[in-house]
Amino acid sequence: MSITTREPEPFSSKLTGGKQIVPTVVLPDGSVLGNPALHEVAERLGLPAEPQARFADVTIIGAGPAGLSAAIYAAREGLETVVLERGTPGGQAALTDQIENYPGFPEGIGGMELSNQLKAQAERYGVEIVLAEAERIESDGPYRLVRTVGSEESNSWAVLVATGSDYRRLGVPGEEELIGRGIHYCATCDAPLYQGEELVAVGGGNTAAEEGVFLTKFAPKVTLLVRGDKLDASKILVDKLISSTKVEVRYHTVVKEFQGDGMLTGIVVQDTESGEEETIHPAGAFIFIGMIPNTQFLGDKIELDDWGFVVTEGNLQTTIPGVFACGDVRAGSTKQVASAVGEGATAALMIREYLKARADQFVA
Repeated sequence: MSITTREPEPFSSKLTGGKQIVPTVVLPDGSVLGNPALHEVAERLGLPAEPQARFADVTIIGAGPAGLSAAIYAAREGLETVVLERGTPGGQAALTDQIENYPGFPEGIGGMELSNQLKAQAERYGVEIVLAEAERIESDGPYRLVRTVGSEESNSWAVLVATGSDYRRLGVPGEEELIGRGIHYCATCDAPLYQGEELVAVGGGNTAAEEGVFLTKFAPKVTLLVRGDKLDASKILVDKLISSTKVEVRYHTVVKEFQGDGMLTGIVVQDTESGEEETIHPAGAFIFIGMIPNTQFLGDKIELDDWGFVVTEGNLQTTIPGVFACGDVRAGSTKQVASAVGEGATAALMIREYLKARADQFVA
């Protein structure tokens, strides 16, 4: 397998002594905060830590592409809109070095750049973006209350849950430091970066099997590392995977460590039967072991599927009337930036219809 050096050490790593700490905040006075608490950032930047308006037409939880797109559409409909975000606006997209498959950008666009443009557009229409973490959603007659950690509540007629999800990580040494520098979690997003180079994929389920085959569109060889003694995927996907001459499946194999200084250079793997370890040298590694939806704050009040994603009706409404969901947090979503933006716009229009149908109840 080949070793490829693509880019110099990212700017954020230089600020944090070689570590990739997300988020890394550089303040106007030149000081640097690594993964700071929300209140610390708010205090240092003079940002509100709770909504200035005690009531809004719509409260959106999450300032990723889905949430910001919904905010833009809602505000353009004349709805007073508050967005609660616990971290960096942009969500997973903001942490992606380059987004190559978002329509309208033939040369690609940086994830942070796209996120900043969405944020600026939302603010242009009067959307208030507040640094706050949702703790729970409550109902009080026609009102929907979003209580936040360390604050009071954001009151509105409707709530949109757009908190996204996080890729499940292996949790081995070197992984955090090399995310986006040879370690990836989305084949559709990043596989084209490795045209003609050998890759490793990790996982044994449907996603790993499907994405493993997808990687062969770009890589001459894909080595799939499977912890168990078989693939836990549908027969159709398994047959398709093992019939590919470009895929090698290694069972009873786990990752012990990712190696590299700014870029991935090696992966230490172990045979769980023999205990033997070796270091392999792919150009990149793709981890497909599932996703963790950010739904912990919902408790048992909203129906979730078996994997913890929010179940919605055709109009994107949840099991609580007036509470909607869109984007990566929603069961059945495609986990792509373009579709998240589309769902955000759709959710805003569905909320508009919800409010119009109940206009006689909503007299503030």
